[in-house]
Amino acid sequence: MRKTALATRAEVAAYLNVPTQTVHQWASDGTGPPYVKIGNRARYDWQDVHAWVATHPRGPRETVSLTHT
Repeated sequence: MRKTALATRAEVAAYLNVPTQTVHQWASDGTGPPYVKIGNRARYDWQDVHAWVATHPRGPRETVSLTHT
């Protein structure tokens, strides 16, 4: 079995450039990357984090309309 390092919530937050509390809220809402509980700590498999990022849109949510005059 291949061993991979599991990430802490703080490491995932740093990687995604969001506050740790945001990752915590995503976990509570069920909208963030999958995680496992080890004791009372959440741990994230980096493969799951990368897969989650790949399935979520990036960038501004507004649409910019370009018109030629």
